[in-house]
Amino acid sequence: MEIVIRAAVLFLFLWVITRIVGRSTVGELSTFQLILYIAMGDLIQQGVTQQDYSVTAAVLAIGVFALLTMGLTWINSRFPRMRGVTHGVPVIVVRDGVPDLHRLRTERMSLDDLMSSARQKGIRRFDEIELAVLETNGRVSFFTRADGGADEPAHPDII
Repeated sequence: MEIVIRAAVLFLFLWVITRIVGRSTVGELSTFQLILYIAMGDLIQQGVTQQDYSVTAAVLAIGVFALLTMGLTWINSRFPRMRGVTHGVPVIVVRDGVPDLHRLRTERMSLDDLMSSARQKGIRRFDEIELAVLETNGRVSFFTRADGGADEPAHPDII
């Protein structure tokens, strides 16, 4: 019965913390947030299964993680230059149809991965790409020569 009570207390605490920290969906989590939630899961597991013998220790550890996350969010909003350090900066990987092989190597991205992302946006060849940007969340934004951008929906002109 003690494990059930521990699990319920930690579940409610985690629910409150995730509501306070932010409302990101899984598809929008940064790498740091994903690692944070995985670490929180491990801390919860220790508190629930009594490996630590202390719900208080799990609550304190998760509370510290939450406070640090909120502190980073505050720093990012207060000091825009810090966003590059904490979140990274977008990187141009294709310009005028030519992939930047050095930049791709630096970002550990293969030409096959880049082309796979392009095909998902309906782009068949590199020469169709005016600009491709590797965003801080790992997605690639494509801007093609034919239109304003492959990410924008096409709207027919109404006369």
